[in-house]
Amino acid sequence: MNVLLIGSGGREHAMAWKIAQSSKLDTLYIAPGNAGTAETGTNVNIKVTDFEALANFALHKNVELLVVGPEVPLVEGIHDYFANDEKYRHIKVIGPTRQGAKLEGSKEFAKQFMQKNNIPTAKYISVGPGETDKGVAFIHEQNAPYVLKADGLAAGKGVEIYDTIAEAEKGLKAMLDGKFGDAGKRVVIEEFLSGVEISVFVLTDGKQYKILPEAKDYKRIGEKDTGLNTGGMGSISPVPFAKGDFMEKVEQKIIKPTIHGLQKENITYNGFIFFGLINVNGDPYVIEYNVRMGDPETEAIIPRIKSDFLELLLASTNGKLDETALEIDPRVVASVMLVSGGYPGPYNKGLAIKALDKITDSILFHAGTTGEVSRVSTAGGRVLAVSSYGNTMAEALEKSYQNADVVNFEGKYFRRDLGFDL
Repeated sequence: MNVLLIGSGGREHAMAWKIAQSSKLDTLYIAPGNAGTAETGTNVNIKVTDFEALANFALHKNVELLVVGPEVPLVEGIHDYFANDEKYRHIKVIGPTRQGAKLEGSKEFAKQFMQKNNIPTAKYISVGPGETDKGVAFIHEQNAPYVLKADGLAAGKGVEIYDTIAEAEKGLKAMLDGKFGDAGKRVVIEEFLSGVEISVFVLTDGKQYKILPEAKDYKRIGEKDTGLNTGGMGSISPVPFAKGDFMEKVEQKIIKPTIHGLQKENITYNGFIFFGLINVNGDPYVIEYNVRMGDPETEAIIPRIKSDFLELLLASTNGKLDETALEIDPRVVASVMLVSGGYPGPYNKGLAIKALDKITDSILFHAGTTGEVSRVSTAGGRVLAVSSYGNTMAEALEKSYQNADVVNFEGKYFRRDLGFDL
């Protein structure tokens, strides 16, 4: 069968790498892709939000499955676009409808959903224009630090944590005054939860589900989790505490109520749910939902899936997930992200990447690259993910760090302390 994968980051390269291994695949197209995805299939120069061009291309190329990588096209309704037009309805879409995508597209909607379905999460209120005093009053009821979240999508930058009440009040006013544009028209203010974060993923058809490998990701630019938030500096899978009683609580208190809640609200959901959790003294709480695979978590999770990934995706479109095996590699995968100098602030693009052919014992997933195999250049802040297997976390990290040192481009930076909190 022919498959169209939408996206251009490390997540999409990892998914393309795995889909390309399937015996069920005829041709894989990636829109728009990057230098790495070009090695797994055919890149197509179409933007992820150009639904008309994507649909016409899919029709012309006899695509049977559309796999949506990033969140923006899902929140903007790409599933609905295909499902509501009889010309494209036969093309199955991996990704929820616009209503389902509100779990990520609106933090207020997500918190209300959790509250209705008794899913453990931090106490919160949401405020909009003219409700600053209400927000300030809630801030004063909390203990430091103070968590403020722009309601809508803000390219991963809509969450801010403040150490003092004065800073939090100033931050709230800045958000409501347009700091994050439309994404911050409403602001969710949350109780701060202290613990270790973990990303848990399921693939679901809205009724059945498969729990995929979990991961721990690292968002801060600086070692020991200091400095500015980024799109992610690396990830490790599995997570040592994600077993036994803890994962039983995750399934019973979070995953099952989420799936049942979607059914109760008649929300069509086909695809991935990303549960951003925090382990608070052995109890899981939901920090956020995402409606797609995470990045950089995917670069550590996908290599651990031994089963035919395309077969799993197809099973989620035809109600046969319970008949499809999910086999997981027990080894650890550590993925280290190489980023451009200056990221997450201003950075240069178009810098030559050298020694890609010198990598051994690791998998390179391209995130922000462009060009051909023989001449690859940087095209983003996060450039390459170096993923490695190991029998232990230390062994997997050692391999990734060794190869992270080998790859070279001007200004290259990566964290050398992944796993420090595990």
